[in-house]
Amino acid sequence: MLSYHDTVRTGAQMRRREFLRVGGLGLGGLSLTDLLAARAAAKSAKLPVTDKSVIFLFMHGGPSQFETFDPKMDAPDSTRSATGEVKTTIPGITFGSTFPKLAKLAHKFSVVRSFVPGDANHDIKSIVGKATLGANMGSLYARVAGPLRPETTMPTNVALFPRAVSADAGPAITQFGNIVSSGDLGAAYAPFVPGAGGGMQADLSMNLPQGRVNDRRGLLASLDNWRRRVDTANVMEGYSAIQQQAFDTLFGGVSGAFDLSREDAKLIERYDTAPLVPRDRISKKWNNHQHYGDHAATLGKLLLMARRLCERGAGFVTLTTSFVWDMHADNNNATLTEGMGYVGTPFDHAVSTFIEDVESRGLSEKILLVCCGEMGRSPTINKKGGRDHWGNLGPLMLYGGGLKMGRIIGQSSRNGGEPASDPVTIPDLMATIMHTLLDTGEVRLMDGLPKNLVDAVTGGLPIRGLI
Repeated sequence: MLSYHDTVRTGAQMRRREFLRVGGLGLGGLSLTDLLAARAAAKSAKLPVTDKSVIFLFMHGGPSQFETFDPKMDAPDSTRSATGEVKTTIPGITFGSTFPKLAKLAHKFSVVRSFVPGDANHDIKSIVGKATLGANMGSLYARVAGPLRPETTMPTNVALFPRAVSADAGPAITQFGNIVSSGDLGAAYAPFVPGAGGGMQADLSMNLPQGRVNDRRGLLASLDNWRRRVDTANVMEGYSAIQQQAFDTLFGGVSGAFDLSREDAKLIERYDTAPLVPRDRISKKWNNHQHYGDHAATLGKLLLMARRLCERGAGFVTLTTSFVWDMHADNNNATLTEGMGYVGTPFDHAVSTFIEDVESRGLSEKILLVCCGEMGRSPTINKKGGRDHWGNLGPLMLYGGGLKMGRIIGQSSRNGGEPASDPVTIPDLMATIMHTLLDTGEVRLMDGLPKNLVDAVTGGLPIRGLI
């Protein structure tokens, strides 16, 4: 963490001890100077990594398979999608009607209709669980690839929450598990978290007299002002090369990658999901109305930021908005029809915009997007118009990464509650991701890796039909 207190008065020189604290910038628990000092060695080391990245969009709360990618409109009213269906570009395949934009791009991505989350618990097992050794899946990758890219000093493992793009968003949800856990792998491999909340410390923050600045754009403006003052004061003279490199890195590609204002204004507008669900149109009868608002206000921009990070070398980006997919139709959560308007509409817009953007940049082979939650929803709609927890089946979508697209993998049972063919589990999903990111055969030959890590990364088989 960079802590800078504005002790520099007008016309005064920056004090040497304040500047030296730059060298202690923590990226995943390591000091920046320590990491930069190891760059030469890291560059010469051949790691078993591919040139691909993964964005894991965690749909926290448990999305319904029926109202997303498997409507079951031939099932009874108590089972079929409450929101109806929409035809896709794949003959004979329909999605829930909240996904019209994704339906037009269905040939560009693949859907697994036989994904088995394993249980109906509210947790984060798809991204942090038994299969991942209790660590964020990106931490396993970072343990193999290293915490930073030697060429750019970009963290290889990043987690994005709403506060990364909006200071007005609520804190990250943490009561169901630590999504930024590195397990026993070590703090150096934990995700880099910008604008963190919910008890997680921001990796970049600045303490000014007015208090902590959470807004990313305000932070960058403050950092730029600081650099101008430092440059004017010529305090860089006499510092070692490694300290100067640390300073330059801080204000270089890493900080710039998080600055959405550097994108074309029209593209930012295309991604923006906030106008789709204004906060004042979300019913406050639901206790989760703040979460719905955060989801709509930030999802599009978070995906844009994730794309920027992958372009600049991040290998694994975990992205989640808030606890919004839990549609019981109780005091906390909206009904299926109302809730999908709050949650599904921004998802449809953001993900479809992301696909079109990545395609236009020629990055569809380089970036894999994974979308799923911790469970699915029950085959029977409850009396209040919602669905309850269900662990035997849930939706899973994958785009890009060099995998085969336009595929529907597996089939669900008639009532949409279990796989009817080709069941896919979390270890299968993890194997697909790791085979995308790593040469797993070479991982087995690496020295110094814990056996349980090697087994987790190289065990299992990728999802059949995608590789």
